[in-house]
Amino acid sequence: MAIILRLDRVMADRKISLNELSGRVGISTVNLSNLKTGKVRAIRFSTLDAICRELSCQPGDILEYVEE
Repeated sequence: MAIILRLDRVMADRKISLNELSGRVGISTVNLSNLKTGKVRAIRFSTLDAICRELSCQPGDILEYVEE
């Protein structure tokens, strides 16, 4: 996949746990964990919006394009 998820890096920078972010964003810990580890094939804009709001970041901080 050419899109790399950097959610784990942003969460570490903000010192926020998976459980804490899950509660703030309103998605299950399992779904957030899958997103964090890159095991998803899609993300809803509403989810991305909520994550960026809670982490005070831009979508580009979480998503990275790498040419294959």
